[in-house]
Amino acid sequence: MYKRYIHKIFCFNKIIAILIVLNFVNINFLLADGEKGYKIKVVVIDAGHGGKDPGAVCPTGYEKDIALSIALKTGKYIEENIEGVKVIYTRDDDTFVELYKRAKIANDNKADLFISIHANANTSSKPFGCETYVMGLSKSASNLEVAKKENSVILKEDDYAAQYEGFDPNSPESIIIFSLYQNAYLDQSLDLASKIQNQFKEKVQRHDRGVKQERFLVLWKTTMPSILIELGFISNPTEAKFLFSEEGQDYMASSIYRAFKTYKHEIEKNSEETEPEKVEIPIKIDSTNNKNNIIFTIQILSSTTKIPLKPKNFNGLKDVKEFELDGIYKYIVGEESEFGKIIEYQKNIRKKYRDAFVIALENGKKISVKQALEEIKN
Repeated sequence: MYKRYIHKIFCFNKIIAILIVLNFVNINFLLADGEKGYKIKVVVIDAGHGGKDPGAVCPTGYEKDIALSIALKTGKYIEENIEGVKVIYTRDDDTFVELYKRAKIANDNKADLFISIHANANTSSKPFGCETYVMGLSKSASNLEVAKKENSVILKEDDYAAQYEGFDPNSPESIIIFSLYQNAYLDQSLDLASKIQNQFKEKVQRHDRGVKQERFLVLWKTTMPSILIELGFISNPTEAKFLFSEEGQDYMASSIYRAFKTYKHEIEKNSEETEPEKVEIPIKIDSTNNKNNIIFTIQILSSTTKIPLKPKNFNGLKDVKEFELDGIYKYIVGEESEFGKIIEYQKNIRKKYRDAFVIALENGKKISVKQALEEIKN
C-alpha cells in the first residue's frame, strides 16, 4: 500500500514536470523573433530495430534489414534533391540503439522532423498493406498490438525500468503522461502521415491501412512532429517479396521522400503567409459590419480526446473554446476581427504555449489566414 502511494506521488510530480517542459522548452519548430519564415533544416530518420534486435522475422529475412535499407535510401533521396536539409540517422548500420536514445538523438540535434521506419508482421499470413502511426491514444486492440510489438524491444535494454520511468501501458498515470506528450505536434504529424499514406497508395499501389494513433515509446519524448511507418507485413509472402526487393525498397523510399518534400513546401509556405511582417498595414474591420463574419483566434492545443474546459487544464487561461476538425479536438482562445490585435495577443499566449499560432474562422469554420485576409480586403 505504501509503495503504491509513493508511486502515485511520483507520477503526479512527473506530470507537473512534463507540463512545465512542454510550455517552456525552446522548441525548434517555432519561429524565432525576427525570422522571416520557418525552414525545415534537420530530419532524423530512424531505422527500427537493429543488432541483437531483429524485429519481425520471416523466411525471407529480418525487419531490421528492410528498415535500414529504406531509411538510408530515403535519406539519400532527401540529401541529393533538397538543398539545405541535414539528414541524421539513429543508426546507419546493423547496431542496436535503445528506444529512448533514438528520441534523444532527435531532440539533441533540434530536429524539425522524426521519421521511424518499420515493417509489420502477424501470426496469420493474410494481412497486408501499409499504415503510418502518430503518437496518441486509441481503443483499437489491433493498434495496441502493433505498439506492444514495437515497444517490447525495451526488454533487451539494460536498466529499462529506470530509463522508461516505470512505464506501464495499463497504468492510468502512464496514459495521462502519454496524452500530455501527444498534443504539441499532433496536427503536423497527422499531416505528414496522411501524405505518406497517399504516396504509398497512389504511386506504389500499396494497400492503404490508414493513419493511426497509438502509444509508441520511440515517439514518446520527441519534441517535434514525429511518425512511425509500418511499410507492410513481412508475414505475407507476396508483400515480403516486394519489401525485400531492391525495386520495392526504392519505391517505398521515394514515396516517403516525395511526401516529405510536399510537407516541407507546405509548412514553409504557410509559415511565410502567416508572418505578421508580410502584412503592410494591420487590417481593421468593424465586427458589427463584418459581412464575411471572419474572426482570428489563437490555437493552443490539439487532442484526440476531449479536455474539460477548465482554466486549470490550460495554464490558467479563461474562455478557452473547443471545436472539432477531422476527429481532432482543437482548443482556441481569444477572438479578434483585427489581424494586428490577434498578433499582439499571440505574443502573450506564447508565454504559456510556445507553439500557439493564429488561425482564421469564417462562420465558425476554419479557413486559411491568407484567405481570410484576402476576403477582408475585398
